[in-house]
Amino acid sequence: MKESPNKRAVIVGMFVLIGILILLAGILTVGNLHTTFTKKMKVTAVFDDVNGLLPGSNIWFSGVKIGTVKTLDFYGKSNVKVEMNIDQASQQYIRKDAMVKIGSDGLIGNKILIIYGGTVEAGQVEPGDSLRVATVLSTEEVMNTLQQNNKNILSITNDFKVISKRFVDGQGTLGKLMTDESVFNNINATTESLQQASVKAQRLMADLAGFTSKLDDEGTLMNDLVTDTVVFESMRTTMAELQQVSASANALVNNLKKASADSTSTLGVLIHDDASGKNLKGTLQNLESSSKKLDEDLELLKHSFLLRGAYKKQEKAKKKELEGK
Repeated sequence: MKESPNKRAVIVGMFVLIGILILLAGILTVGNLHTTFTKKMKVTAVFDDVNGLLPGSNIWFSGVKIGTVKTLDFYGKSNVKVEMNIDQASQQYIRKDAMVKIGSDGLIGNKILIIYGGTVEAGQVEPGDSLRVATVLSTEEVMNTLQQNNKNILSITNDFKVISKRFVDGQGTLGKLMTDESVFNNINATTESLQQASVKAQRLMADLAGFTSKLDDEGTLMNDLVTDTVVFESMRTTMAELQQVSASANALVNNLKKASADSTSTLGVLIHDDASGKNLKGTLQNLESSSKKLDEDLELLKHSFLLRGAYKKQEKAKKKELEGK
């Protein structure tokens, strides 16, 4: 029995409809277009430079896609106003003081918008709010910075090459230190001297510590000087007397200076008058000669026959006196 044409057309139409439904489901699944039917709210942000951002670019929050860019319009003199469609389900997580920045989907992927930050106190974002924009370096600015850094590194490398060559050639203080053995020996000797001085200083400090510890020992002179007020007062009196003696000696010396400077005084005549000095010297010489002559006469008289017996008796009496002792 032959099938009717209408029945065949119905069957073909059903298969075509099923295929179309499967195709739409696949497209919605692969392209994540099912979000088209979710409720959206409009939020804006004003950028100085969108850096290649396009309508339809994805919007991310904490690693989750929450919407897409709807439109980009010029705003003001050179700014760009970006209108975003955000899922209304994510409204409770985005705060009014949140910030938005332009990022990349991968290293060289499409541009995306990233919403981040915000505080609980600011409250959740409302439709029509404008989010703050964070300043992000563009790829060109990053490359310019890298180029400048490369130039700086090259300059530093050249300088280091010059410095290292000077080290090898023995130029400069460090170069001489590395290549000249005599400089190293001098520094080594200086270091040893400093070490010896440090050891001596430590010994001195130890001796001072021992000395100061003995100040607490009762009965010692230093302890008496530090603690005994009687000894200290006696020393103070002695020092005062020594100062008085020194003052008297200074006064005596000053008087002698004045007397010697006065040519009319006895001391001044002896010092300044040559004739008086010669007379005094002659008188002293005469007295010395007379004394010697008198000694000689007394010796002769002692051996004369008149006084010889008396001197012998005197000597015998001295001997007996010494023997009796």
